[in-house]
Amino acid sequence: MADEQALDEVVTFTSDLIRIDTTNKGGGDCRERPGAEYAAARLAEAGLEPALLERTEGRTNVVARIEGTDPSADALLVHGHLDVVPAQAGEWSVPPFSGEIRDGVVWGRGAVDMKNMDAMILAVVRSWAREGVRPRRDVVIAFTADEEASAEDGSGFLADRHAALFEGCTEGIGESGAFTVHDGSGRQLYPLAAGERGTGWVKLTARGRAAHGSRPNRENAVTRLAAAVTRIGAHEWPLRLTPTVRAALTELAALYGLDADLDDVDGLLEKLGPAARLVEATVRNSANPTMLEAGYKVNVIPGEAVAYVDGRYLPGHEDEFRATLDQLTGPDVNWEFHHHEVALQSPVDSPTYARMRAAVEEFAPEGHVVPYCMPGGTDAKQFSRLGITGYGFSPLKLPEGYDYGAMFHGVDERVPIEALHFGVRVLDRFLRTA
Repeated sequence: MADEQALDEVVTFTSDLIRIDTTNKGGGDCRERPGAEYAAARLAEAGLEPALLERTEGRTNVVARIEGTDPSADALLVHGHLDVVPAQAGEWSVPPFSGEIRDGVVWGRGAVDMKNMDAMILAVVRSWAREGVRPRRDVVIAFTADEEASAEDGSGFLADRHAALFEGCTEGIGESGAFTVHDGSGRQLYPLAAGERGTGWVKLTARGRAAHGSRPNRENAVTRLAAAVTRIGAHEWPLRLTPTVRAALTELAALYGLDADLDDVDGLLEKLGPAARLVEATVRNSANPTMLEAGYKVNVIPGEAVAYVDGRYLPGHEDEFRATLDQLTGPDVNWEFHHHEVALQSPVDSPTYARMRAAVEEFAPEGHVVPYCMPGGTDAKQFSRLGITGYGFSPLKLPEGYDYGAMFHGVDERVPIEALHFGVRVLDRFLRTA
């Protein structure tokens, strides 16, 4: 098991990484290199030979390999991203890049998304070096840039240009899974992610006839765009159950003593109470309008208007998503993908999934592990290009009242020290047996 030094180091590393400001504002405005150099130095101290790789100057990724004891075994990828979303300091209780440790909690942007997991990986690897531990299968460590934007400078670049570094990797683990969900009735759930909805960020463009704002205009681009946006925002997407979500509903129903009536999923979700939050965002495709751009003066009707929509589609349902957008936008509005990534589906009956479940149950015997499909996306999408099956597994044992979901991109992001300790122990247990 991970030693006491690893428990101390995971706290130090989380705090240190938070203090390294790797804010990704999008459009290439980010510099992950200081964070990458920090992670690489910690790996080198553990006897590894990390490679620092860039597509764009300053957008640095780190990759290292730990050789396993069984050369015939498939390799496992363990990855975490180094960039974070912006934080408005005036909204926070503490400076967001202070990495402050107070009352048993580490505060700052990235405490959950996802410098905590980066720190766990470093702490486990260094603990192994001190003990002389080698895993059964090769473990490839990757710390990536640009996950919070397009991933073009991060996992996309690594998958496209440095596939040889991931030779033999058939499975991978990354962010968002094995965290505590309190259901309000005393139960503790631990969702393990075995799927992701696809990313379909859409740009809508309406064109019309530019004219003076005082005159009638039946070819108003703003009106055409507004109508399309309204149709998209009001659309009720049909129910679609993927294997992971079906397994999640079946296991949750059994846990709560309910009939797993998959012909009335909405009714079942109502009966599940707070536990329904693990499933409700992944039983349908979705499309939420998020941005509008039109005009330059109040008395001028522009010839063009633009909107952006955050679209997500379930594994196996991208064609339906496309066809529905064609219908909802209508003849006067064109749409195209602004950013597009695949949906993922991973088996919940694999030996690796069973080992993840066992690792959580060893340190949280009171918990109930359930399958989970992530409503959003991670670097697992890009690594899937290499044939790597991805799971979300960044374990945290969280106290009641701690809103894990609100920490992602939220104000006052923070993580309890005890949660980090739990994560190190579970990650160490899993990787030793994987």
